[in-house]
Amino acid sequence: MHLEEYRKLAEVEDRMWYFRALNRRVAHWLARLLPTGTARVLDAGCGTGGLIRTLRAAHPEWCVEGLDFMPLACALARERTGTAITQGSITAMPFADAAFDAIATCDVVCQVDDAAGAIDELARCVRPGGTVVVNAPAYAWLWSYHDEAVQSKHRFTRPELTAHFRTAGLEVVFASYANSLILPLVAARRKLLPPRSQASDVALSSAPVESALAALAALEFAWQRRGLASPAGSSVFIVGRRA
Repeated sequence: MHLEEYRKLAEVEDRMWYFRALNRRVAHWLARLLPTGTARVLDAGCGTGGLIRTLRAAHPEWCVEGLDFMPLACALARERTGTAITQGSITAMPFADAAFDAIATCDVVCQVDDAAGAIDELARCVRPGGTVVVNAPAYAWLWSYHDEAVQSKHRFTRPELTAHFRTAGLEVVFASYANSLILPLVAARRKLLPPRSQASDVALSSAPVESALAALAALEFAWQRRGLASPAGSSVFIVGRRA
């Protein structure tokens, strides 16, 4: 991403509905699949550390680390989390085989040329029986100014991302779209009513709008936590386990 996007992310990710909903979803599935007690967890492509902060607050018994390609992101994440942050790419992670009990990567595989290779790396670095969680933007037809601003290279479908998991030797536990209820709003914003500025949508809305979007995300989470997949959405969310 552009450096300015990291600074924006650090300012809003603890409060913006999108990241709160995403981090809650990731935390739920990690807690559901990891055994009780200590666990080594990696946020691959950690940005400025919002997910790490969420996971450490909810599960202080976990050792949560970060990886990011950009030096500025690593510096901001270290400052915000006080935990180990390694600089490196998700396509060639500087970790031993089976180093982690779980790895999550959110909106990062869309930013590399070889998404399949990145998922292979996630599978390599998680232990047998360990958990991999991937969130990525959905649908090529939703490509917009936002993707350009965050330097995405690809938007996915659920079958496409699921196929990458299976090719990498990951058993798919849960595969769903996310942000289903707000998909019409996202489509209208990005395809019909784009802003004059070509910056990303990483920004806080007014308090009433943030509350309304958070409520819709919470409603969707209520059924997804029961294992019920959403049929459409602006993101794809896949949970897998290494065989």
